[in-house]
Amino acid sequence: MDRTTILTELKKVLAPYTENKEMLDGISEETDLVKDLKINSANLVDIIIDAESKYNIEIDLDSAEKMYKVGSCIDVIIDKMNLSA
Repeated sequence: MDRTTILTELKKVLAPYTENKEMLDGISEETDLVKDLKINSANLVDIIIDAESKYNIEIDLDSAEKMYKVGSCIDVIIDKMNLSA
């Protein structure tokens, strides 16, 4: 699974929690989940849980704290799936 595929799937995971739907359509690895997509901290936890379920991975607290930009989320998912970037 490559970064582009994960980005496309991650968009679906983020959609229910994103206030700014127009920004969601144009997300990139530089998109900030809180600043750009207006996702609140409680929903960040839900997103992590959804990602764990979707990818059958376990995201520890240290990794979760890195998940503030879309690219960081992809990095964590790839790391937890033991895939090479």
